[in-house]
Amino acid sequence: EVQLVESGGGLVQAGGSLRLSCVASGATFDDFTIGWFRQAPGKEREAVSCITKGDGIKYDVESVAGRLTISRDNAKNTVHLQMNRLRPEDTAVYYCATSGGSSCHEPDFDSWGQGTQVTVSS
Repeated sequence: EVQLVESGGGLVQAGGSLRLSCVASGATFDDFTIGWFRQAPGKEREAVSCITKGDGIKYDVESVAGRLTISRDNAKNTVHLQMNRLRPEDTAVYYCATSGGSSCHEPDFDSWGQGTQVTVSS
């Protein structure tokens, strides 16, 4: 099974930027649809962004559109989340996950990383 390791989180002031990375092993990234999810304190996990396998179509939730951008480097088995103009409400643990499906259907994501903490101060 695929193993995923996230990195790049940290503490940043509002308006700042971070780039998260997710490195996969045990499988080839181009075989999977990849998603970024987050869970803030006291809230349920939510999807943030997704990129499909094959077509490489990207989807973002409206709250992050234009600020958080997903990309993938299949040769390095790596996916990134570029985070710009961060807000305190972006504070959460961020997870990457993989799905064998061809669409960003959340129940199909069955392999998850351990998460990386992003904290945005006001």
